[in-house]
Amino acid sequence: MALYLIGDVQGCDGPFERLLQTVDFSPSRDTLYLLGDVVNRGPGSLAMLRRLMALGDSAQCLLGNHDLHLLAVAHGVRKPHRSDTLDGILTAPDRAALLDWLRQRPLALEAGGWLLVHAGVLPQWDRAQTLALAQEVGAMLRGPDGPDWLHAMYGNAPDHWDDGLQGADRWRVIVNALTRLRFCSASGQMEFATKDSAAAAPPGFMPWFDLPHRRTAGTPVAFGHWSTLGLIHRPDLLALDTGCVWGGCLSAARLSPGLPDHPNAVELIQVPCPQAQKPGKA
Repeated sequence: MALYLIGDVQGCDGPFERLLQTVDFSPSRDTLYLLGDVVNRGPGSLAMLRRLMALGDSAQCLLGNHDLHLLAVAHGVRKPHRSDTLDGILTAPDRAALLDWLRQRPLALEAGGWLLVHAGVLPQWDRAQTLALAQEVGAMLRGPDGPDWLHAMYGNAPDHWDDGLQGADRWRVIVNALTRLRFCSASGQMEFATKDSAAAAPPGFMPWFDLPHRRTAGTPVAFGHWSTLGLIHRPDLLALDTGCVWGGCLSAARLSPGLPDHPNAVELIQVPCPQAQKPGKA
């Protein structure tokens, strides 16, 4: 049995199919863990959702900011962006089933000893708290109040975590960290305006994973979201959004947990992608 972590697909169903062929994926034997943003900007968002639904438990998917955007558009919270490629889903005869499936996806997972998130983890959170907070918001999104809360989801405030936060503010901080975070201050303040590479950190901020005192230091973490960052492959850090939708590669990591000499060993697999969009910041 193999476990695969896969970066942002963003509706690029063709490259995703080629990746599965490259690794000889078998749903009866292997498990895929997609790190969020499975839809939007690429030409095959509808095909991606239908494919993943059909794979059942062999495909585990995180919610990314583009996936949440789809839910917000579907519920009238946001207007479609001119670059969106969501019409196929929104007009599909199985629209309700597709959106319900997407709403059931988690915001964080653990697999093969790795903590999986779409974007980042605040420095005050350890592995257990990250998973617990993700589960808290996921339960709300799956419940009857989930669609209504989408109206309160957007906004940059509060921009830092406090254990005393409650209600919409609490959930907004959790969602922003797990699906939008790139740069963060040592005190845990999030910065959302900058979407360039790690070298473009604003004064007083740095990439969230470089904060020296974050509580997940030493915990293997894999994430996507940051296409301008490029591939990062460290023993305890994997950044796997390599800009598939912008003409880069679709990247996956095959986990090899349990090896005594290399407990976090991974094998990287990449397939090239035709450019589906003009270069930008996903």
